[in-house]
Amino acid sequence: MILTVCPNPSIDCTIELDSLNVGHLNRIDSKVETYSGKALNVAIGVARLGEECLATGFMFENHRRMFEHTLEKEGVSHHFILNPGSARVNYKIIDKRSMLTEINDRGEQISREKQLELLETIKEKSIGAEIVVISGSLPKGVEHSFYGEMVASVWEGAKIIIDTEKENMIEALKKRRVFMVKPNIHELEDFSNMIVHSNNDIVEAAKSYVEAGAQSVLVSMGAEGAVLTDGKESFFCKSASVAVNSTVGAGDSMVAATCVGLSLGVPPTEILRRAVAAGTAAVTTSGTNLFYKDKYNEIYTKIKTEKI
Repeated sequence: MILTVCPNPSIDCTIELDSLNVGHLNRIDSKVETYSGKALNVAIGVARLGEECLATGFMFENHRRMFEHTLEKEGVSHHFILNPGSARVNYKIIDKRSMLTEINDRGEQISREKQLELLETIKEKSIGAEIVVISGSLPKGVEHSFYGEMVASVWEGAKIIIDTEKENMIEALKKRRVFMVKPNIHELEDFSNMIVHSNNDIVEAAKSYVEAGAQSVLVSMGAEGAVLTDGKESFFCKSASVAVNSTVGAGDSMVAATCVGLSLGVPPTEILRRAVAAGTAAVTTSGTNLFYKDKYNEIYTKIKTEKI
């Protein structure tokens, strides 16, 4: 079983425009609202690949049923820590050039009592889990150190995957229990204080995560593919050439495929190939839709990994 922890669920409002003109009137071509959050996206991706998944994290009374309905439709079990108020709304604006502009809310205040309740839930629900994914931002009232507390609450037999911003990542890695982190290029450069120009640069920059406590690093590179390294062995997989509709959810899709690969016990080269196939399949869907398994399977046959 795979457990995903979403500290800050969101309503993603995806707005498509012919062109985004800052400071001027913009007319919407289409608008779609979805109920998600990084770890919830991972849970859905895991389910679409046929593995059992349980989603937990904070949830808000005003939008609880919409989130639960979304997960239930995908076959994902859930156990949330309920809070008063509403889920945050994130706006994702996509223009005709497939350029993405994001405006993210921080969410409602979370009490310390509810934080402790989530930590106890992680401790209980992670028992017997093969993999635990903790990803996304933190809501108001929750300190960066809470990421470290969540990591410490996970059952010792589970592999932990973290995907979050620098300050949260630092706290998570302090516990020296994280199996894998998944930064994108911008997050990698920010964390390592390096500018990367090549795969070798990426490997060197990724070592900063290993030195900080991660066992392995999966770096997403957008259309270029991804690099997987443990600081000793490193591999690269280039994405297939596809028409890009939206990059939203691509990183979460990569994490989902990684979880399934780890659950099946496949080697690192295969984990990387599966991750890139899922991430590439995700960008072919519109709005905040994740990948579909048929597209994932199609892309998987077209890509291969190589040693760096």
